[in-house]
Parts: sequence; C-alpha cells; structure tokens
Amino acid sequence: MDKVIIFDTTLRDGEQAAGGTLNAQEKLEIARQLEKLNVDVIEAGFPISSPGDFEAVRLIAREIRTPIICALARAAPKDIDRAWESVKEAEHPRIHVFLSSSDIHLGYQLKKSREEVLHTAGEMVARAKKYTDDIEFSPMDASRTEPEYIYQILKAVIDAGATTVNIPDTVGYAIPDEFGRLIEGILNNVPNINQAIVSVHCHDDLGLAVANSLESVKRGARQVECTINGIGERAGNASLEEIVMAIRTRKDFFNLTTDVNTTQIYKTSRLVSELTGFVVQPNKAIVGANAFRHESGIHQDGIIKMPITYEIMDPRTVGIPASSLVLGKLSGRHAFKERLAELGYSLSKADFDRAFSAFKELADKKKGITDRDIESLIAEELRTVSEVYHLDRVQISCGDRGIPTASVMLIGPEGQVLADAALGAGPVDAVYKAINRIVGVPNVLTEFAVKSVTEGIDAIGEVLIRIESKGITYTGRGADTDIIVASAKAYMNALNRLLAAKKAAG
Repeated sequence: MDKVIIFDTTLRDGEQAAGGTLNAQEKLEIARQLEKLNVDVIEAGFPISSPGDFEAVRLIAREIRTPIICALARAAPKDIDRAWESVKEAEHPRIHVFLSSSDIHLGYQLKKSREEVLHTAGEMVARAKKYTDDIEFSPMDASRTEPEYIYQILKAVIDAGATTVNIPDTVGYAIPDEFGRLIEGILNNVPNINQAIVSVHCHDDLGLAVANSLESVKRGARQVECTINGIGERAGNASLEEIVMAIRTRKDFFNLTTDVNTTQIYKTSRLVSELTGFVVQPNKAIVGANAFRHESGIHQDGIIKMPITYEIMDPRTVGIPASSLVLGKLSGRHAFKERLAELGYSLSKADFDRAFSAFKELADKKKGITDRDIESLIAEELRTVSEVYHLDRVQISCGDRGIPTASVMLIGPEGQVLADAALGAGPVDAVYKAINRIVGVPNVLTEFAVKSVTEGIDAIGEVLIRIESKGITYTGRGADTDIIVASAKAYMNALNRLLAAKKAAG
C-alpha cells in the first residue's frame, strides 16, 4: 500500500486559532507528544512572525529528532532567511514557502500581476533551496485559482527545487469532487510533477476539510496537512485523528497507510486541548467523550453481544482503554501507576509523587475515581511546574443575605506568603479581586466556562477562563470538586501564563 505522509500543523496553523496562543515550552511539550504519535512532519511555527515564535521553532528543531521540522515563510528573502535560522539545527529541516495565487488575492491583497507572482515564486524557492534540499511550496487560495495558472506556478517552483507542492483550500471553499478534480488535473497537466510530492491543506469553513483531504488522497495526493482536534484559523483545519483513522479503518477502500502510532491519538488530543484551552466537543469523532459511548438500549445490547455491531473501531486503537480498573482511597501506588500507564502517562518520580498525593486527596472526597478524573487531576498537577505564584488556600463567605467575601493566600516567586481579601458581586468575583490585589497585573476577563468532568454530585468541576492583557489572550484551566477553588486555580493558571510571557519578552 502507498503511504500518506502526515504533516501536522497544530503548532503553526492550529495556534492561529483565536485564543490558542502557546508559549515555547508548551509548543515543545506538544512537539514531543507529536514525535511519540510518529507524525512525519511537524510544522513548528512561522518564525518571522515574532521573536517568541522564532525561539519556539528553534527549540523544537534542537530537541525533536525523528520527524521533519518545518518552518513557514512568505515568499520574501527575510522570511526565508529567518526560517532557515530557526530550523538549521534540525535533524531533518524543511522550509515551507507560500505565496497567494488566486486573482482575488492578487488583485485585492498583493496588488501584483500573475507574471510577477510566477517570477517571485520561482525566485524565492530557489533562494530557500540554497539552504536545504527539502522545500515545500504552497500557492495560497489554490481552490479559487484558475487551474491552468496553478499548473504554471507548480512547474516553475518544481524547476526551482521544490520537493513538495501543497494545494491549500485556504478559505474552505472547495467541494470534495471539485477539489479531487483539481488534484487530478495537477497530476495530469504539470509535466514535472513526478519530481515532487503533492500535498493538500484543507480548512473547515463548510465542514468539508476532512472530506476534501480524503478525496484528494483518493485522487493521488500523498501528503495531508492537518491538526490535532482540527483546531486552526476560523473554523479550523482537517482533523488529524479523523483522517488517520479513516485511512486505517477503510483500508479496503483507500488501499493506503500511514506511520502514525494511533494508540497515542487520545493522549495527544487531551494534551492539545489542555494547553490551548479548546474543549473537545463530546460528539467529536474519534476523541470526543461520546465517541465510544452508547445510550440506546438496542445499541447497548449489540455492544454487549459483539462490539463490532455498533463500533467500527476498537477504542484501544486510539489509546482509550476498553476496560476500567476501579480506583479509590484504598488503592496503592502500584495500581495508580498501572492506570496512568494504561492512559498513556509516563511521569517523572517527582511528578508521580505529586500526582499520587493529589489522587489520594481526591479519593477521600469521591467514592470512585474515573479515567476522566485522573486525566483532569494529572493535567492539574502538571500545570504547577511553571508557576510564578502558587494558590495556597481560598476561603469564601457568601449567601443570599451576605456580601460575598473572599480571602486568598498565595506563595510568591521567592517563597513568600502573600494574603489579601476582597468583596465582590459573587464568590468568584471576590476571589479574582483578592488575587488581583496581590498579583497586580492589569487584565480583563473575557471568557468564563464551567463544566463537570464526570457525572454525580461529587464530580470534579473544570473551569476554563480567558483573560486579555495588552491585546493578547491567555487561557487558564483549573479543576477541583469545589467549583470556587477550580475557578481560583484557573485564574492563577492564566495569570502565570501572562507573567511567563512578560518575563520572556523582557
């Protein structure tokens, strides 16, 4: 079977999703997990866009050795030079050059003729080729470009040294059959196309990104650009997990394969959700909470008799354990460690000790600990690693006849104990005001969402917030059986990200 190259752009296009900003260490953490997932290419960022993104790409290029590490560049000398500086230490570096091709973009955005763009595309690919042999080129907005012009551009950039030519449905405009015909046309009409791999990059504005990507590989494309959980600009990108599992589940139809380690899919999805703050909707294919849950009595009867009656995939193939080990307050370190291993976690001794202590504390509050409880707990504990301020305790007084009052105690950057109190319109408002009095970083709360991680009155509550400071959004998450404490943890998480970004910026 032919192999489809999986090009993951979670750290570039995925991060462009509004509110999804990641710092360098968070991007490196995701890159390490993508390496475990065994993707072929990691597009680590857009180095010219900011000093922070440049450093993140360079860090990933130094640390991640197995996949190709790719940096994005506009068709401009400074962009290409900067891209090479960021990836030159990679084991397998790639420069990805892009330039608009549609008459809409040329007329309204670039103010250039087709001839000028054609010349620039070839010239800039040749410049990139001086640095590395692995060059990708994308004619942006290809799905709204006249096919004959696409053929001309692709021939020129392949002649100049491009080894991958990517066809982007930049605005999610294409319909599967139409996009498939474009790919077929490229394979049949670009005379030197056999010297390059044909790739596709589809957006989900009409909900067709995965369908367009799969139609493309059916018609001959052999690289797909996608993101974990389908995150990305506007409505997002083609979802990596859906593409990979469609190819795996329907080998009979596609006769294709990928090198992705599918047992790492669920863990990767959870990590990206945790660090970006984007919740995975319950009905999301492959990784949603309901993807392998059955409510209908007829379905339940079939699943009990033979899972294949209503499940086309074994949940274990994507890293979701099919069976559950019951954990509670009497469970020991070994049982907890085994459960973490089943869920895909490998913690250092210090992280494990802290997680086990938190598990025991939670077990005293809950009868049974579910997988979702454990995932939430691990995420909560690992968030404490990069704290500037640590939430030590929260105390609330409120009611329908009283004025909501909160007192908080924080541990400062040098271990000092800091405490203050405040009144508020409600208990969460009072907590946030008390924290602000201590930390003293101006910000605006732009989003506040609460959800239950599991069912039951003793469920863990998870809070997602977003704050804005100087036009930049920072995401925070917190979890606890007490929703006010969870809210405080989420706010501290967001503030610590804000403070870390300020420190990195100098």
